[in-house]
Amino acid sequence: MALKMLLVKVDLAGISFVLGVTEDTVLAWLQRAAHKAEEINAHLLRDLPVTQVQFDEMWSFIKRKHAAPAGPDGESTALSEDGRQGVWSSFAPEYRRILAAFVGSRTSESAWQLLHMTATVVLGVPCVFSDGFRGSLAALIEVDHTLKTFPRTGKPGRPKQPLKEPHPELVYGQVIKKPQKGRLQELVYRVRCGAKRLEDLGLSISTSLLERLNLTLRHALAPLVRKSASFCKDRTQMRRRVVLFQAFYNFARPHMSLRLPLPDQDQHVLGLIQPKWLPRTPGMAAGLTDHVWTFRELLTAKFEPIHNQSSSG
Repeated sequence: MALKMLLVKVDLAGISFVLGVTEDTVLAWLQRAAHKAEEINAHLLRDLPVTQVQFDEMWSFIKRKHAAPAGPDGESTALSEDGRQGVWSSFAPEYRRILAAFVGSRTSESAWQLLHMTATVVLGVPCVFSDGFRGSLAALIEVDHTLKTFPRTGKPGRPKQPLKEPHPELVYGQVIKKPQKGRLQELVYRVRCGAKRLEDLGLSISTSLLERLNLTLRHALAPLVRKSASFCKDRTQMRRRVVLFQAFYNFARPHMSLRLPLPDQDQHVLGLIQPKWLPRTPGMAAGLTDHVWTFRELLTAKFEPIHNQSSSG
């Protein structure tokens, strides 16, 4: 019950009051659940065929809104455990899957960390779309690149070092928001690399589904609620909540846009309400599981060691 309440916007003080346990006890339960969620993600989110990836960071803060060693723009440094932080997430629109999630400051290093986590679970080089964050392109090239080497010239001096270039199949587009007086005035779509492949695939630059996921996160996790006193005091605890929600979202939370209509013969007459839809989770839509997981399954799932499994699990 405590872990379910953590996923429906109930803060630690409220859980402690309702269940009659200390906050430290709830955090200990969260630690165990997050460890199990990481195990689920490691075993089931592997070698995923993905056409496009949307990634973004959602503004939040840990303990205080501005850390003491903040940068000129007010952002906390990469090593700061408090201050302005972001919930970074990458999302596959095809089956509404959360591919990776990370909590860190709004820096190129955090962007690289998220993209590196994403690259370890997807096959090939998908199209990538994000907002207009300046450090995203450099982080993306660091993850998906080819090395351009230069021949020796025979002249004195150091030889020219290899140069990292974007992968030939890499497509990266940005949606740049131009606000004015706190309101969105214009959206600018910019292709940073891979314009020809983007045209051949017939895809359009968009981050709308990821923005909707951000809203879901704000409605699910109490520390992310705007203008609330239930913000997180520790970045580790925030990361545990996010990784638990990732596993819950992918395998135990049916998504309305993924449901399938039931044939007439499969509709059972139970009272006045007849089911018309087959609920499906992102994991079911992607073929990673064949049913909606119960919360008990989410906390007790067991797997063989990864080195004993085939590529299909």
